[in-house]
Amino acid sequence: MNALVENGAVAVVEPAPMEKLKRTVSASRLNCWLQCRLKFYFRYVLKLTKPKTAALHFGSVVHLVLQQWNLTRWRRQPFEIAKLKQVFDTGWLDQGGAIDWDGEEPDQKTSAWNVLEKYFTDTPIKAGELPEAVEVPVEADLSQHGLPVLIGVLDLVRAGGRIVDFKTAAKTPDPEMALHQNGVQLDCYSVLYREATGKREAGRELHHLVKTKVPKLVITPAEPMLEYQRNRLFRLMEDYVDGLDRGDFIPAPGFGCMGCEFLHDCKKFDGGRHE
Repeated sequence: MNALVENGAVAVVEPAPMEKLKRTVSASRLNCWLQCRLKFYFRYVLKLTKPKTAALHFGSVVHLVLQQWNLTRWRRQPFEIAKLKQVFDTGWLDQGGAIDWDGEEPDQKTSAWNVLEKYFTDTPIKAGELPEAVEVPVEADLSQHGLPVLIGVLDLVRAGGRIVDFKTAAKTPDPEMALHQNGVQLDCYSVLYREATGKREAGRELHHLVKTKVPKLVITPAEPMLEYQRNRLFRLMEDYVDGLDRGDFIPAPGFGCMGCEFLHDCKKFDGGRHE
């Protein structure tokens, strides 16, 4: 932030949105940048807000309960399913907002709790395994590489340095495709972990809670980040910064448009540059 002196008073002046975006970068921003730069523009530059979707609410409440479960183990407290159910019920109400459920809220709520029960039953994480970290905000100063500061929050780091990212899904993920689609996020987590601890992670894991009729838990392991993956991530960050400098906010029409919250805004967008 900059300070502006006016009439003897000091006022804090927020940097322009573009400047703030160039100073830091996160996995979610990079993924949005890859999906569609115009979507990035609407979400992060113009900061357009849209009603929360049912799927997003489902995932956020499941994540909230898993966070509490991990914190309970970190504090060495006993596992009490009734307390976690209370966290779930409260979170379902508190994080709701204006959601168009189309009459499916009761079924969605039941499904969300069912996938959590499945996780607690089948999780590979044993009761006596203490987490190394839970929901830790971390940043990595990459200025020596000519890059912005990487920021993020690690969902869970298991004992021994295994990074875990929780996901909810409507269908069973293909392991190879899951690692490919979540590669940017996993590599960001590896960079953050190494910066915070000074050591290499032991591995990465995707824990998918699948809300099929019969809930599933799919664990997809990944090796520690390799050098080529780190280099690829850094090149993506370079493209991110260069694109922001150019104002390179072009649309990327494709199958992803069907579920995009900015579809109607995209159709009306005139390119943003006027002579």
